[in-house]
Amino acid sequence: MGINICVTGGQWGDEGKGKVIDILSRDFDVVVRFQGGSNAGHTVVIDGKTYFLHLVPSGIFHDDKVCVIGNGVVIDPFSLKEEIENLKEKGVKVTPEKLIISDRAHLVLPFHKILDKALEDNRNFKKIGTTGRGIGPAYATKALRTGIRVVDLFNDNSLKIMLKDAINKFNFLFENYFKVETVDIEKLYDELMEIKEYFRPFISNTVYKLEKFSKEGKSILFEGAQASLLDIDHGTYPFVTSSSVISGGVSSGAGFPAKKLDYSIGIFKTYCTRVGNGPFPTEAENGVGEILRAAGGEFGTTTGRPRRCGWFDLVAAKYATIINGYTHIALMKLDVLSKFEEIPVCIGYRYKGTLLKEFPSDINILEKVEPYFKFLKGWGSDISGIKNFDDLPAEAKDYVKYISDALETKLYLISTGPDRSESIVVDNFIEKTKL
Repeated sequence: MGINICVTGGQWGDEGKGKVIDILSRDFDVVVRFQGGSNAGHTVVIDGKTYFLHLVPSGIFHDDKVCVIGNGVVIDPFSLKEEIENLKEKGVKVTPEKLIISDRAHLVLPFHKILDKALEDNRNFKKIGTTGRGIGPAYATKALRTGIRVVDLFNDNSLKIMLKDAINKFNFLFENYFKVETVDIEKLYDELMEIKEYFRPFISNTVYKLEKFSKEGKSILFEGAQASLLDIDHGTYPFVTSSSVISGGVSSGAGFPAKKLDYSIGIFKTYCTRVGNGPFPTEAENGVGEILRAAGGEFGTTTGRPRRCGWFDLVAAKYATIINGYTHIALMKLDVLSKFEEIPVCIGYRYKGTLLKEFPSDINILEKVEPYFKFLKGWGSDISGIKNFDDLPAEAKDYVKYISDALETKLYLISTGPDRSESIVVDNFIEKTKL
């Protein structure tokens, strides 16, 4: 009998989900993306070679796995084709047998990207820091019931009508309000007619595919993009992404019942980072953030923007654990903290004379809190590439144990470097379950 797990980020993204999912994929038959779009950026390093993924699930590097892009993902067909071709050029096998795309997924089209950028440029109050990939506008048209789905590509007449209806409205806004470029209907229609043939073999009703896999006893891994504190409902709104990022999003984003999930794994850096604007209570200042950024190579996979860096936030991490129901966690980039003699961990927020232990819903409060730190002893030695838990310094063991105990979860994995091999599996619960 197969096992099903969901892997999500427990912070503001860029935690190292791609690496963990690549490692986990060895024990699973199917890997599924269930939300987000090309705004996601997963980095996987295999034998010193670096791969960047935005839409393709991280299981693609294993020839015997099936990867699925679920209905909850919004797909830029032009970006996805480019990503597939780049993978093929690097020797990665991408075929319709290995990659299945939901016919219910909505499309990200050029007018979504133009609107995304125009909205950000014209925002008078607190810019979001969007990637500009058109993700928010695509989810907006989906909610407005004016979106175009993958399945619509194969009905030529209705597609042209839908395109004209959408583009006429968008172009009116672009020309008369935003004063930006407009979209050529005929050009886009012709491009979609061409690219649909490229994707035709990959497309299927993935709900039935996943049900079939489940009945056959296959193990399924659901791969979250972005992270819990960017969730549209539970994140630091409005500085969030536009989809349901948490483990519960598997049901709506893949058509797979949440009750069939056996485990939920949270991925955390051993410190915190954030790209773009929004509250960040433990952000490090006085040059410490720059030290973390340099040591951790903290630049966005999708945008290349420098990430803001700070200390581990237990208040936020506990909140993420609650909303995802984490059973296990993976702690990434432990080696980056080797430089520090003392490592702060935020265990509460000071606000107007009180100590908050809960993650506030109001970002106006979150922007004003001051972190209350517990200081743990550093280990002061390079642990890069260590692959055995017993070989870690006692202080490093104490640090990861403190976090997993505080979150009341089991520690699955520790990362000590970017390569797939630079990992310590502490609790191989998957193998135990299969036994």
